[in-house]
Amino acid sequence: MNKNKLFAVALTVCAALPLAACGSGKESSTESKAVSESGAENKEDYEVTDMLGRTVKIPGNASKYACIGAGALRMYTYVADDKNLVGVEDVELSWGEKGRPYNMSIPNLKELPVIGPGGPGNGPNAEALFAAKPDVIFTGYNTDISSVNELQEKTGIPVVAISYGKGKTGAGKIFDRNIYDSISLVGKITGNEDRANDVVSYIQAAKTDLEKRTENVNPVRVYLGAQSFKGAHGIESTTGDYEIFDVLKAKNVVNEKGINDYIMLDKETVLELDPEVIILDAGGMSLVKEDYNNNPDFYKSLSAVRNGKTYIQMPFNNYITNIDIALADAYYTGKVLYPDAFSDIDPAEKFDEITQYLLGINAYEKIASQYHGGYQQANFDK
Repeated sequence: MNKNKLFAVALTVCAALPLAACGSGKESSTESKAVSESGAENKEDYEVTDMLGRTVKIPGNASKYACIGAGALRMYTYVADDKNLVGVEDVELSWGEKGRPYNMSIPNLKELPVIGPGGPGNGPNAEALFAAKPDVIFTGYNTDISSVNELQEKTGIPVVAISYGKGKTGAGKIFDRNIYDSISLVGKITGNEDRANDVVSYIQAAKTDLEKRTENVNPVRVYLGAQSFKGAHGIESTTGDYEIFDVLKAKNVVNEKGINDYIMLDKETVLELDPEVIILDAGGMSLVKEDYNNNPDFYKSLSAVRNGKTYIQMPFNNYITNIDIALADAYYTGKVLYPDAFSDIDPAEKFDEITQYLLGINAYEKIASQYHGGYQQANFDK
């Protein structure tokens, strides 16, 4: 990714959000990046506390990095330069760029050495990481302190755990303190503290904007269906813990039933909940359409389907949460639920604005082409 381009567009993009989103602006972020790339500063070694509460000693002149586990590379690309990466996990190559704008933003991705398999059920490869010789390893394999300590001992390389927060799916986690702290940690270690502050401020300012737009709305009863979780699922796949609905003051009908995590609901329960609006994850739309053809009476019994209030959003849960897509989905959902409050929002333009700020690329057209044409009202007959 051309981070110079990213910083060049930052001030323009910031105009769309409150000033707090811009942080200290282009100059400070570029300054921070220069230190990281050149390694010119002879800084002393220092200690950080990672997201598992571990104290990790960081080399003062660290300039080479590896990112392993769900979401680690994504957070890195939001903050630091991909030129300082010593390799990528195999899943970044074998899965391709579908559904992951951060992967799209790294131009030399296929040229980087493989530092481990990556993906669910696969642990880190200590030998490959040692051979790549990063100064610091950022890990999303952070559920167990002992395994992180073991990796650090095997490689002799500082391993820093980062986190997207708690939850079975990481479904739509955008505004979690763990995310903010992890981004800041990556910024500190890579010498991009100002850029990290800007990114956190941008996300927080988006939350403030969404809350302000919906402060006087009449809450809508809504259901998230076809939620991606370790693959695609049908309409029964959902969650009661969904920040997008929360920040928009929408009534999550699953949460109202006392469910606050990921679940596969039976169809009878979906009928019982009968939401006013249904938002479907595009990752599962093929399964939903197939099910519709086999069970049309079920779908036609849902008020949202009969009233034409079923919509498709872009899938954000791909090797944990794509914060950029989830943010864009929040604005799209807001426009669907409360069109007057979001009358100035064009979902495609907002999507590109967000990916430009966070990654330096316009990603909507490519993501839309991968998922049924992008944001739209659901049409089950196509």
